[in-house]
Amino acid sequence: MTKRFMTTGLSRRAVLAGILGGVAVPALSTRPAAAGAATGAGTAEPYVPIAVGAGGGPAGSDRVHVLKVGPDTAHTVLVLVPGMFGAANDFRLLARDLVAQLPGVQVWAFDRREENLADRSGFVTADPAAYYLDGHYRSLDPDAAAFAGHWGLARTLSDLRTVVLAAAGGGRRRVVLGGHSWGATTALAYAAWDFDGSPGYDGLSGLVLVDGGVRGAFAGNGDPVENSPEQVKERLAAIDGGAVFDLTLSAVGLGSRAESTQIWYQLAGWYAHRDPCGPSVLQPRMPDALRPPVPVTNAGLLGVLVDTGFGWPNDISVHSGHLADSGDVRGWVDTGITPISRVATAYAGGPEPAVWEWYWPARLSVDLDVTDAYADTDLTRSLGLRLSHCGGLDIPLFVFQTSYAQGTIESAAREVVANSRIPYAVYETDNGMNHLDPLFAAPERNTLTASLPSFLTGLH
Repeated sequence: MTKRFMTTGLSRRAVLAGILGGVAVPALSTRPAAAGAATGAGTAEPYVPIAVGAGGGPAGSDRVHVLKVGPDTAHTVLVLVPGMFGAANDFRLLARDLVAQLPGVQVWAFDRREENLADRSGFVTADPAAYYLDGHYRSLDPDAAAFAGHWGLARTLSDLRTVVLAAAGGGRRRVVLGGHSWGATTALAYAAWDFDGSPGYDGLSGLVLVDGGVRGAFAGNGDPVENSPEQVKERLAAIDGGAVFDLTLSAVGLGSRAESTQIWYQLAGWYAHRDPCGPSVLQPRMPDALRPPVPVTNAGLLGVLVDTGFGWPNDISVHSGHLADSGDVRGWVDTGITPISRVATAYAGGPEPAVWEWYWPARLSVDLDVTDAYADTDLTRSLGLRLSHCGGLDIPLFVFQTSYAQGTIESAAREVVANSRIPYAVYETDNGMNHLDPLFAAPERNTLTASLPSFLTGLH
């Protein structure tokens, strides 16, 4: 989802109060999505488990899942990897929009093995807020999760290899591999990886990078890559000391546990999806710093948590709209490229798959930071990162960037192309988008939906 959450010094409460005291705008009601759109027009979208190698985790964790969208008869499978804290439902709406244009394409959205650790059973109850906010769910104690300290990039790519081979169907289908944010970094790492003497790009027909990459792709957002040997040593020591999960999202202010923020986001989506115009169920229980100072609807609260107008950083926000200027309970006004109903549909989940991954391994963060150099070095080898085929890449590349990294997504990709055998690359930019907009924006206003199909149809 996000490569690295960037905090803001501005008080969220102050931002909310300032916006609510601003210019009045007409109020519009927020309606649930049409039944056909919400269910993929009745098309089955199976969430399929795939057995992978042993990883030392609890029973049931030696598997990954893929969300399949599109026909099983498709001759091309686009495998998409979510970014940091992201999960398979990141791609459901985008996948639907793509396969509607490309009947010969099926999209497989990849869920890492970490998703097996989350207790999402509360989302099939009548009152998920009580289940999660009153502490009835099964939380994973980091002290009992030393196994996650070894779940780095090597483990992820071994699992992803199983998925890619399954997608190829014994050579019957061509496979395009892509990802969003650090998922794009993961896709590039897979392509350059040495799998028992074979480069990862063998068997792939193309690569798709959505707002992510390597070689300084994220430099434009001002977030430094912590990959010096000294920094890596210090981070590995912290993992050995028990800090096995990345707690970056605690900066949002919705809780200090590894899963706290993700639970709040899914809850907000769940209520906004089922009763968008009803008074917010979650507002009374929010931390003071984030609670809107006036009553809002379920859709309004979700908007407050995701819209860029409320001061959220680019990497966890979208352009959706704003709260209504009046009313006993303020609803949400859709004015941006990403309707709040689409965010609600995605965030609500099924309950599986979800948009947000609960337990992101700190070791995976270390490995992906080190992968940024995109070279076979003493440091990568010491970490077991087999990036020995970076210069050999010989498949087409599609690169999409938003305003997130201020242009360095494309410039970094051009450097990859210049130092490889990639035959051609397609670059697209939409600076009117934030980092998450390409995943959820309305198809008629989504530049990624408009530009990616021609790349996919042009592959041979």
